[in-house]
Amino acid sequence: MKLLFSSAEIYPYSKTGGLADVAHALPKALTHFCDVTAVTPLYRFIDRAEYHIHPTGRELLLDFGGQEYEVTVWEKREEGLHTLFLYHPLLCERDHPYGPPGGAYSDNDLRFAIFCHAVAKLAINFDLVHLNDWHTALAAVFIKDRGVKVKTLFTIHNLAYQGIFDATSMERIGLDPRHFTMEDMEFYGRINWMKGAIAHSDCVTTVSPTYAKEIQTPQFGCGLEGFLHKHADKLVGILNGIDTDFFDPSTDPVLPERYDATVLSGKSVCKKSMLEELDICEYEKPFFIFIGRFVEQKGIDLILDTLDTLAERPMSLMILGEGDAKFGEAMKRAAANYPNVRTFLGYDERLSHRLYAAADFLLMPSRFEPCGLNQMIAMRYGTLPIVHAVGGLKDTIHDFEHSKACGIGISFEKERLDALIEAIDRALAL
Repeated sequence: MKLLFSSAEIYPYSKTGGLADVAHALPKALTHFCDVTAVTPLYRFIDRAEYHIHPTGRELLLDFGGQEYEVTVWEKREEGLHTLFLYHPLLCERDHPYGPPGGAYSDNDLRFAIFCHAVAKLAINFDLVHLNDWHTALAAVFIKDRGVKVKTLFTIHNLAYQGIFDATSMERIGLDPRHFTMEDMEFYGRINWMKGAIAHSDCVTTVSPTYAKEIQTPQFGCGLEGFLHKHADKLVGILNGIDTDFFDPSTDPVLPERYDATVLSGKSVCKKSMLEELDICEYEKPFFIFIGRFVEQKGIDLILDTLDTLAERPMSLMILGEGDAKFGEAMKRAAANYPNVRTFLGYDERLSHRLYAAADFLLMPSRFEPCGLNQMIAMRYGTLPIVHAVGGLKDTIHDFEHSKACGIGISFEKERLDALIEAIDRALAL
């Protein structure tokens, strides 16, 4: 079987979150079962020389919305995986994939319509096209409209981001007006790309079994719960995973000392090294970390609200991430006001690996979490996750006190400040 795997971001070429990590790990794993080609935009910030990305000499001529778009195709081959990179200035000549932190480019509809039209044109050479999140969703519609004999699989990584645009954009992105119905892509007078992919794909997956159930409820459905329930016969939740070769403390090149589950002494070295770097002298106290986007989904406001209490606890906390500017400013104030809190605004892949290795506990109080990879990475590095029991967090973390299954973390049921503090206190007692 020939599979085309399409994603707007793939690590290490581009990354804003967990989608990039999955888009790196899953195609690599699938090469053991089928012939896999991944496809992603060739953003200008991707170093073509560093990653050995070469032009194929092939061009895709797209004609839609009264305009012609010439997309050039680049490629890289390694370890049995073929990756295609698509370049057009409108799509790729940006500093960020979707917009600056906390924002979005005003022409994202046209940018990713170019990408989706190109993916649909490539699809003719494959048996199955795997589309991921709203940036690729229109490809399912275009493939169906053109009668291409290929199966389409669409994966929802986060239902909160659906690709909703004004209906006036339909003409310029080459979308047939017949799709503007309640049974198709119309959504409160606008068009919803993810809704189109749900309607037109042969199968729809999401990234954990619990999240597949949650998104069919008003609490987590983001306005699509009824539509998803209608298409429930082709919806299935499959738990995400991580690349355990890439996330491996026994081989990780950025760690000051490596370790594994049988020889843990290296983890102590990693902790001591990190605390010295952060100018935290109290090595014996438990070290907590948060790594993620500064958005309410991730519960970052809950963590901020706990800081007065945590300042009195025998612990230290390091926060790594970026996102909403108001949370970034609050993080700067926290680092100045609390002697046991440190922050790093931005994202640093190497630093994140070192933090996973150094920490005793990972804080992950997400309000909702389709799957979550951070808790899996933390466990790989011997760091215990503290999580809100929703979505994939509920599927992967069993509380060490309350679960009949093997206890591999600490979880709390209620989305409340006191529940998070109680979980942290249980961690300190442990």
